[in-house]
Amino acid sequence: MIRAIGPGFRLTLAFTLLTGLLYPAVMTGLAQLIFPRQANGSLLTVHGNIVGSSLIAQGFSKPEYFHPRPSAAGNGYDATASGGTNLGPTSAKLLRGTTKTDDKGKEIVDFDGIDDRVVHYCIENGIPYRSSIPLNQFQDSQGNLDDVKLIKAFNDPGSPLVFTPDKPIPSDAVTGSSSGLDPDISPANAGMQLARVAKARGAAAAQVQTLIAQFTERPGWDFIGEPRVNVLLLNVALDRQFPITK
Repeated sequence: MIRAIGPGFRLTLAFTLLTGLLYPAVMTGLAQLIFPRQANGSLLTVHGNIVGSSLIAQGFSKPEYFHPRPSAAGNGYDATASGGTNLGPTSAKLLRGTTKTDDKGKEIVDFDGIDDRVVHYCIENGIPYRSSIPLNQFQDSQGNLDDVKLIKAFNDPGSPLVFTPDKPIPSDAVTGSSSGLDPDISPANAGMQLARVAKARGAAAAQVQTLIAQFTERPGWDFIGEPRVNVLLLNVALDRQFPITK
């Protein structure tokens, strides 16, 4: 019995040292030597402060910034709760959204839905549209769109709201990624946001377009994936080149 235990114990100790200590230490050392930026999370530093990682999306909502694609990770862009909605393309919830009643009995948005996102995307970026019902009927007392009213109108079984943009909306502008943390948007999505950002920055559209082109990454090996624009890198470049005057 003792003879059988001895070799097993020595093997366990050897493999613990080899795979639990030596191998991770070597891989960590090589990663720090060859790919130090990627090994440390691809963090981006501005004026000595870490502003984010180029690998993880974060929420930008101000008009002077390019906006990322929607996120279902936690409450949005939560790196500790990566995930998508798992809703299929024919899901009524995904398309039209849903509402619910909170603890105080107030009706609130449960899931905004693609239709609601399209409305906001068009309004924010000045994209012409046609609506079967005037949108001012869905505004609150401050003049802001009431998403609860919009979602209920889209779900009206008798006469649902029909909202049609005059231009095709890029799918990544109104749908989340499977991780909820995709840091990139399509060049088409960036192009549709260009006029809003340029106006808010007081910059020429051609100047902002140059930045978009500068931060547009080609597909891997020119055929793997699609062209993409990293939102964080682009927005940091905007702050550097066209700072907002307080």
